[in-house]
Amino acid sequence: MPAILILKTGALGDVLRTTSILPGLQTRYPDQRIVWLTAPSAVDLVRLHPRVDRVVAVDPKKPGDLERCRAELAAFAPWLRVLSLDDEEPLCALASELAAPWGAPGVLSGAYLDREGQRRYTQDVAPWFDMGLLSVHGKERADALKVANEKSHAAIYAEMFGIEMGEPELPLLPEHEAFARRFVQGQAAQLPRPWVGLNTGSGGRWESKKLSPERTVELAAALADARGGTLGFVLLGGPEEAERNREIGARLAARNLAHVDAGTDNGLLDFAALVARLDLLITSDSLALHVAVARRVPVLAFFAPTSAAEIELYGRGAKVSSTAPDYCSYRRDADTSTLTVARLLPPALALLPEA
Repeated sequence: MPAILILKTGALGDVLRTTSILPGLQTRYPDQRIVWLTAPSAVDLVRLHPRVDRVVAVDPKKPGDLERCRAELAAFAPWLRVLSLDDEEPLCALASELAAPWGAPGVLSGAYLDREGQRRYTQDVAPWFDMGLLSVHGKERADALKVANEKSHAAIYAEMFGIEMGEPELPLLPEHEAFARRFVQGQAAQLPRPWVGLNTGSGGRWESKKLSPERTVELAAALADARGGTLGFVLLGGPEEAERNREIGARLAARNLAHVDAGTDNGLLDFAALVARLDLLITSDSLALHVAVARRVPVLAFFAPTSAAEIELYGRGAKVSSTAPDYCSYRRDADTSTLTVARLLPPALALLPEA
């Protein structure tokens, strides 16, 4: 029986949000197996999804890995659909190769290599790829389209593939739930509720995605004041946020704000289990945002260099965007000065549950 292949690697958050297409694909193709090809670092984000039959990890830079993937994928051929959602040349070449033997029109959707070895994309995915690096319109027009876009990633993908818009999902195993339970019963046992997660960094590459430690603490203090001090703050982040979170923690302590550092070396699904325990997550445009959406956690997200319109919160959150001229410019030094406590506080308070 022909199967459906999804090629999606890239940033972890992008992989997770792309799982929004799975419910619609299953509804449209109820008897088809779904295979997902992704980077080794992203396997945990899709391997437990009930609508994914097989996950194949690929590292195009690793010698022999593409050949191994071809052999593993051969067991599922021929392909009913090949959804090629990456723009890396080796993966475009693989998509072209896998779609070719089936031969029927409409099998391949997405990026591929043409006969001259040039990267192209099929017309049906133009609404997304026209705004990206492969845009047939050139970078300047692609950037303008991205700024003007008002549709979310989930909505665009649903329209492209002729399916109902779904939600991303990130299932967990009992061992991950147990990890979060130990955190609740241990480090966080005395932390007052509601719990507000602070994930205001964004790794080392995107300085302009971040909220400064100073502003993060000012926002936390304003929230605590507005709620009479009955709040607990949970510091979240990855390995590159370790020192930053120590600084935030010290500043919170200096203001007698109840908090706990959840650590920065947690596994992906352990991290997701921690996020799932929050009452509200305040976050940059980062993996944590997509984890919160997938785990149905209320979220307040702020944006400066990237597009807020692309993010679908499914009615469980709020977005605050920079009003500076370089909003959505994808500049690493984009202006974040308009992401003020005065603008962030009201939506945060509106999302907080009662004590």
